[in-house]
Amino acid sequence: MAAQSEIVHSSTMTHALLGEFDHEMQNTRRTLERVPEDKLTWKPHDKSYSMGALATHLATINHWVEAIFSSDSFDVSTAPKNSELKSRQELLSAFDQNAASARETIAKATDAQLVKSWALRAGDKEIFKMPRIAVLRGFILNHLIHHRGQMTVYLRLNDVPVPSIYGPSADEGIF
Repeated sequence: MAAQSEIVHSSTMTHALLGEFDHEMQNTRRTLERVPEDKLTWKPHDKSYSMGALATHLATINHWVEAIFSSDSFDVSTAPKNSELKSRQELLSAFDQNAASARETIAKATDAQLVKSWALRAGDKEIFKMPRIAVLRGFILNHLIHHRGQMTVYLRLNDVPVPSIYGPSADEGIF
């Protein structure tokens, strides 16, 4: 109850972000828990990610939070490619590690850090530049939500029960 009281009385953007972050991480983990190991190479279309590649992306997207706070910009042309994770346990371990690290970084952020601009670059080209708080919501959380939605479609197309996320799913009538 004390933690809830702190959030209600806090005026920092960090506490507001953490509530949203925790909610989305819980929903994402529940989705990753459903990824069938025997379908990691499955793709709904030739242009689509494989289920394993999409799950790896979901499990690792939070690693960007460190880059967002450790410098004023990041050049994606220099970013190493993530190796595709090969099992549900690897996916969940990577997700848990990345989510915990991201949460810790966000929790330590000051309002001044959150309003400071951050840019994503590709060589000499600036892809976008926004305050870090907008980057966290758009490039991290909304990006994660988008790909999690894709994953629920992958699950449905493979007859895997879809978890309730923002309301009941056809497979789970209750939360």
